[in-house]
Amino acid sequence: MFKIITVEREYGAGGSLVAAELAKRKGWRLLDQQLTCEIAKLAGVQEKAVARHSEKCDPLMHRLAKVFWRGSHERSLPIGEDKIFDADEMVELAHQVIENVAREGNCVIVGRGAPYILRQRNDTFRVFIYGSREEKIRRLVKLKMEEQEATLMVDTIDRERAAFVRKYFNAEWPSRHLYHMLLNSDPGIQYATETILATMDALERHPRGAKHAQNTALDPVQQQA
Repeated sequence: MFKIITVEREYGAGGSLVAAELAKRKGWRLLDQQLTCEIAKLAGVQEKAVARHSEKCDPLMHRLAKVFWRGSHERSLPIGEDKIFDADEMVELAHQVIENVAREGNCVIVGRGAPYILRQRNDTFRVFIYGSREEKIRRLVKLKMEEQEATLMVDTIDRERAAFVRKYFNAEWPSRHLYHMLLNSDPGIQYATETILATMDALERHPRGAKHAQNTALDPVQQQA
């Protein structure tokens, strides 16, 4: 029986909205922005510092500065938290937080590498939400984002997520073999939610199908983090 849902998503495809609706329908805990909060607590930094490194690699200049700082005689001097907390630490702490909440179960987890981190758990339903470029931009504009900004975000953020997954999980994004379902959200959030719940129910009634999906997901992803 599934006790966890991981929702990976293209930017603007409404993955967070689908996750929230799934959590509501199931009566489960939703972990989206809450993950940022939990990671910040563990790291002892502000949430904005975690958000800056969420699902993206550090810029080249930051990585070079980090190498220099580690080898410097001045490394004991106080520096800003943004120079201490980086994507490497974010991924390490995300592992801890996600694995802890997964042990408790009854949760919906959005992004942050969760489908890769939990890929060996057979109680986890993994879904990838995507959509057409036009519909993603329209949805963001409806959520009060300027069209020019929405277009820029749609065209750039997914490239950052793909680079993040390649670096920390040695996989292409999306790793299609990893998911029980890849779903186009263009027909709407309610449609996506209903389709996911129906598929989960079908797999729970036919566990051999879920087991096959689990076995298919195990081998190709080799974790590097």
